[in-house]
Order: sequence, then C-alpha cells, then structure tokens
Amino acid sequence: MTVSLTRVSHQLPVSFDVLRNDAEANGYRHMSRFAAEFDGTPAMFHAIFAAYVEGNLAGLGAITDEPPPMSAPAWRMRRLYVHRQFRRRGAARAIALALIQEAASKVRMATVNAGNDDAAGFWEQIGFFRVNGKGWTHETQDLNIGARSGMGA
Repeated sequence: MTVSLTRVSHQLPVSFDVLRNDAEANGYRHMSRFAAEFDGTPAMFHAIFAAYVEGNLAGLGAITDEPPPMSAPAWRMRRLYVHRQFRRRGAARAIALALIQEAASKVRMATVNAGNDDAAGFWEQIGFFRVNGKGWTHETQDLNIGARSGMGA
C-alpha cells in the first residue's frame, strides 16, 4: 500500500469534508479549526500536506510559526489528522516527515502539542522528546529526521 503526498496551497482537497466529518465523529474539532484558519489566514501556514492511500484522502497536516516568546524561531506541527480507515498505514508518518523536512533549512526546532497518549507515542516514535512547562508537549531539534528516513532530497 503506497502513501502519496500532495502539497496543499490554494484550496483544501476535494474530499476534505470526509476527513473533517471523521475527525468530529471521533471527538476532534481541529479539522474544522484548520478549515477556518485556512479560509481566514492561509499565509500562516508554511506548508500543508495531504496524504492519499489508493487515491483516497487519508490525512492532512500543517506547520506554522511557534507563537512567541521564543529565544529562536521555531515551527509548530499543527492539525495532523488521519482518517480512522487509513491509520497504521504510514500516512501520519509521511505527513510529519514531509513537514519536518520543510522546516529543516529554515528553523532549528519543531514543536507539537500532542493531544493524547497515542499522539504522544507517535511523536516520540519519530524523534520528538516530551517537554514540561512549555506551550507544547514535544519538541525536536533534530530536523534531519525526514532526510534520514528517506523523505529528503
């Protein structure tokens, strides 16, 4: 099973509502927040990637600036969601590594706020470390993860 990635730039994927509805049925509203942010301030996103499995939209993720105050610029992983039907097939990993690769030449740190224990485990598995007392739950300063994982050029 192959996961293919597409950069999202001017409009959300055609089947975005299927992904949003799955997220909401699963108790998550961040796809709705993502759509509102994309409609209102699309320039806030440095990159957005959609993952497809067998031609179906499997997931979506984005990266933005980490809000100040920061001692050095950092980017935050945002709004990563994979449809329940396509989980454990590599879509989340492909999206995350592509976003990290995007950040690698621009900032020294990427952050994420893991919303639950499964998400925390996912981020730790790909090289993020749990942190306390910050506005995020995990961070990495090793932005070459994507290149080492075969995602880089």
